[in-house]
Amino acid sequence: MKVRTLPDPVLRQKAKKVANIDSSIQKLIDDMIDTMRTVHGVGLAAPQIGVSLRIAVIEIPEKEVITLINPEIVRREGVRVVEEGCLSYPGYYGEIKRSEVVKVRAQDRHGKEFRLKGEELLAQALEHETDHLNGTIYVDHIESHDKLWKVTPQGDQTLEHQI
Repeated sequence: MKVRTLPDPVLRQKAKKVANIDSSIQKLIDDMIDTMRTVHGVGLAAPQIGVSLRIAVIEIPEKEVITLINPEIVRREGVRVVEEGCLSYPGYYGEIKRSEVVKVRAQDRHGKEFRLKGEELLAQALEHETDHLNGTIYVDHIESHDKLWKVTPQGDQTLEHQI
């Protein structure tokens, strides 16, 4: 599937809650995982592929895919400064503040509610994807223009951790 980029209006809408997890939702989740892997992302929210539903997938290196349906951040702890990029705002990286620890409540792809505690890259991805579901892009958190820079991959270098 094609990843939507700014200024696509779907990226600025608050996504709708998923009421029924049926076969169409299962297919959407599978398509999101495939798309995330194809574009080498750490995470992907449904609005990034043009679907305004509260669904996100995250795959941290060396870990299994996490599917989040109707996620809600229930607790944040600490603050750290991170460099962040986004599949929907390609070619740029920015310096923003993210939480050190994030706890979420969500449903898995089978509708079972679970809680998840994330630190470091997982905490960052949880906040980043939840932001997408609320119509927020990481650049909205940038404190000044000098904290955003254009990235031009050179040779074999690739952008790391596009969320």
